[in-house]
Amino acid sequence: MTTRITHLIGGRSWEGTSERAGDVHNPATGALTGRVDLASADLVGQAVATAKAAWTGWSETSLAKRAQVLFAFRELLHARKHEIAALITAEHGKVLDDALGEVTRGLEVAEFACGIPHLLKGGFSENVSTRVDVYSIRQPLGVVAVISPFNFPAMVPLWFVPIAIACGNAVILKPSEKDPSAAVAMARLWTEAGLPDGVLNVVHGDKEAVDALLTHPDVRAVSFVGSTPIARYVYETGTAHGKRVQALGGAKNHMLVLPDADLDLTADAAVNAGFGSAGERCMAISALVAVDTIADELVEKIKDRMRKLRTGDGTRGCDMGPLVTRQHRDKVAGYVEEGSAAGATLVVDGRAGDFDGGEDGFWLGPTLFDDVTPDMSIYRDEIFGPVLSVVRVRSYDEGLALINANPYGNGTAIFTNDGGAARRFQNEVEVGMVGINVPIPVPVSYYSFGGWKNSLFGDTHAHGTEGVHFFTRGKVVTSRWLDPSHGGLNLGFPQND
Repeated sequence: MTTRITHLIGGRSWEGTSERAGDVHNPATGALTGRVDLASADLVGQAVATAKAAWTGWSETSLAKRAQVLFAFRELLHARKHEIAALITAEHGKVLDDALGEVTRGLEVAEFACGIPHLLKGGFSENVSTRVDVYSIRQPLGVVAVISPFNFPAMVPLWFVPIAIACGNAVILKPSEKDPSAAVAMARLWTEAGLPDGVLNVVHGDKEAVDALLTHPDVRAVSFVGSTPIARYVYETGTAHGKRVQALGGAKNHMLVLPDADLDLTADAAVNAGFGSAGERCMAISALVAVDTIADELVEKIKDRMRKLRTGDGTRGCDMGPLVTRQHRDKVAGYVEEGSAAGATLVVDGRAGDFDGGEDGFWLGPTLFDDVTPDMSIYRDEIFGPVLSVVRVRSYDEGLALINANPYGNGTAIFTNDGGAARRFQNEVEVGMVGINVPIPVPVSYYSFGGWKNSLFGDTHAHGTEGVHFFTRGKVVTSRWLDPSHGGLNLGFPQND
């Protein structure tokens, strides 16, 4: 029996009949578990109208009341995080511990947004001219859209939605149609926390729904996370229609390993960062850049650790789960075939092996290539799967040049015990997020998340103070309370005196 997953508009489940629906599977069994309604452009318009009507009242709600709702949501999400994690595992496939970690990291952004009364403080300058004061304020935009990807169905919406709501906006959330249930569950928690109906709406859909949000005149801003081609499309289409857009794209994250690195620590980090969440994360390490003198030893250490990994159903205590869909599994397996055909050394082949899950699950185990060169597709492309490629270089300079030549600039890491080399790297590498002996340098919530080059379209990163600025507009007020001494006519340009 399959479950119907439908839209949440105005605080209530949509009761209409959908002309189109998408399949939702359990990736560990391959079973069809749900059908998700796909919104038409007209339905998106109804959701936007609902959000616009709710926005007026919410934008005028005091900061104290908004903070109360945010604190209540934070408490509810903390109490129900295991339920949300179970939904993620059932539809995405990542293991329960990883799913719980995802919710917890998203929860940190909700906690950050609880400080909205402080975050929205403006500036004030008294008596800039005689009896003239100037002050700045930040005001909400209106209706904003959040379009989130399949790989983090809870964390990515939590990057944006709490801050957008805290700033006084109304939100249309369009989650991935591959694993939509976590978004609906979290939206219900917002209602339970006291958020007025219509301030947060969840609309499921595909390109038709996305295009409707990108072109609707009442949607003021769009936050997106996904692949680079779609991020570019979202940015170009949204900005062409007068919207503020932050579109986070794909990645090809490198880990540079210098000869003085602790190779045991490095091998642990490479396995964790390369195969966690089955490599389906934009901060995964997919290219390990090893200086020649330690490459053989490092590859052996990684290989030894990979033998201990158990791939299977995320509810069974495995280390790594399946890929999200059968089509994606087949695509990643195709890259493994291409890498072998191109001459890379296939050290560990994840296509073969015993998987602790259903026979029809979307399985591909951790895969390791050595002797990879920059011309190979397994190096050039964002595979978004459990495939780690080792590229050998002769020196720090050659490794740095390789990383900087890559069109992506999302995350990177260096493993070394040389403080001078680490400091050079953080200054010289052309990447937005850098780890020093940290393989996945995802910033904490009060800093901002985002990359450079083809990994980000737009000027503003996610969450932190940049997130607050994205969801608000600045306004500067110059005021003077007149007294009789300031009467009279003066047609000259205003001067400070």
